[in-house]
Amino acid sequence: MSRRSEVSAGLLLYRRSGALEVFLAHPGGPFWAKRDLGAWTIPKGLVEANADLLATARREFAEETGFSPDGPYLPLAPVTQKSGKVVHAFACAGDVDPARLRSNAFEVEWPPKSGKRRSFPEVDRAAWFDLATARAKIIPYQRPFLDELEGKLGL
Repeated sequence: MSRRSEVSAGLLLYRRSGALEVFLAHPGGPFWAKRDLGAWTIPKGLVEANADLLATARREFAEETGFSPDGPYLPLAPVTQKSGKVVHAFACAGDVDPARLRSNAFEVEWPPKSGKRRSFPEVDRAAWFDLATARAKIIPYQRPFLDELEGKLGL
């Protein structure tokens, strides 16, 4: 399957504790281990053929964080990665404790060409960020989600 035909869906959890804050996840694994600015993401995952976008977003958020926010859900305009993959997001108000993060895992050959497989969490940490900090931390193609959320909430 080409990346241009891939679709992902995820949740952008937000809360107001004085200022608006968003909950972002840091990808696990060796590629992302030393990256911070421009590396964080909304918890998301691939949408299977004919699957509901919101159902996928909710499932992926739960698998990658261990949390299941109840909604209501506010659809945001999809964004496209450089690879052509389209990412759909739904904003949802909620409050979770990042210290209670529980992520599923994936396996990869590490170190490369070693023949050894290692398991890593899909998300190795998560945190709440004010919008200014979130704009620096989030993967650049996802910044429009933050802008749209801010606009829809009238901030």
